[in-house]
Amino acid sequence: MSRKKLPNSSTGEKIAMILPNIGTRFPEKIVVSMRSLVVAPSSSCVCKASPGFSLKTRFSIHNHLRSLRASLPLPPSPLPSPSSSSQTKPPWLHHSDMAACVNDAPRTENRKFTRDSCPGERGYSLRFANLFRPRISSPLSSVPVLQNRGKTTHIRKVVDDLDEDKEDVWLRMREEARSDVSHEPILSNYYESSILSQDSLESALASHLSIKLSNPSLPGGTLYELFHGVLAEDREIVKSVKEDLRAAHDRDPACVSYVHCFSNFKGFLACQAHRVAHKLWSQGRQAIALLIQNRVSEVFAVDIHPGAKLGRGLLFDHATGLVVGETAVIGNNVSILHNVTLGGTGKESGDRHPKIGDGVLIGAGTCILGNIRIGDGAKIGAGSVVLKDVPPRTSAVGNPARLVGGKENPVRLDKMPSLTMDHTSHISEWSDYVI
Repeated sequence: MSRKKLPNSSTGEKIAMILPNIGTRFPEKIVVSMRSLVVAPSSSCVCKASPGFSLKTRFSIHNHLRSLRASLPLPPSPLPSPSSSSQTKPPWLHHSDMAACVNDAPRTENRKFTRDSCPGERGYSLRFANLFRPRISSPLSSVPVLQNRGKTTHIRKVVDDLDEDKEDVWLRMREEARSDVSHEPILSNYYESSILSQDSLESALASHLSIKLSNPSLPGGTLYELFHGVLAEDREIVKSVKEDLRAAHDRDPACVSYVHCFSNFKGFLACQAHRVAHKLWSQGRQAIALLIQNRVSEVFAVDIHPGAKLGRGLLFDHATGLVVGETAVIGNNVSILHNVTLGGTGKESGDRHPKIGDGVLIGAGTCILGNIRIGDGAKIGAGSVVLKDVPPRTSAVGNPARLVGGKENPVRLDKMPSLTMDHTSHISEWSDYVI
């Protein structure tokens, strides 16, 4: 989209020199459209477009923009009337590519706009200011920083993005990113590109994964379009992403924030890349799905076949060496540590991999082989080799694995092990090992 020149070059230069000073004086990162500042530079408009500021900061912005507005040599213009709206537009608005979005038809209702009595501002209708709202995000965007907008063209209900009984993970991530930047300014560019400049969780995730998985023969731009297209189309994947973030935040004591998990936990990133790959696999796009699987295994050391089915609220803690076969199924709220294999027992084809129930905890170095069932709420001890079904709410340990308490009367777990992350309970009931 071509940008029209401002009516006064000196005005544009003066604004370009003032805006950096505003950003320096107000570290909350004030975002303001240069064109809207020229057309309707009312400080109240800018303040209303920047929610979350303190009252003191709002007054400071208000006074600063008043003085800036007073110094701009803008000629007054009469208010447009319904019958001659096209003749009263400023000359630089004619033939604008944005002008098509304005309805010039006469209105039956009379609207009164409240405007500050700033010198030279009289005669500029607020409807003209809306012409210059940018269609894409930019460093000078007038869109509030906290606004959550997707890049999809279809309209979706707000209830799809916000859980009524849970905090919005995306907004929380943005707050945490700003807090990290205030403590570590060296991270400003990193967080700006990966989170703060993105307008939705799916956009941020698509951007982050495309950067991580790209290589010279697989450009990041191509991967971004692929990932963002899948995430924008399938809202269930986005809900699963949020549940996975909450799972890591709640269960992993090493996870200090949502943004920390999103940026740095390769188990989380590998899981989300698999969700995209599985969607492509189910659509018959097996070649690109297998390519994503290969890149994930090379970058994150996590190998999950795109045909495997994963539930929500998963925690892949550390995740290095995790292998999941094609017909494996992992339920909801499952916690799996590193060097875990959910594999087959030979060269047989068909349904040949384990089925993991809801709430299961699988310890590090575990091998679960064959088309067997691990019941809901079961716990598999570290280093175990499991070749038979494990009943719900029981613990299996050893090589080959045995049930704690015996096959006839196994010890029943009273809590969900994947949520407690307890790897050592009931040891005294079956082991005489003493340190």
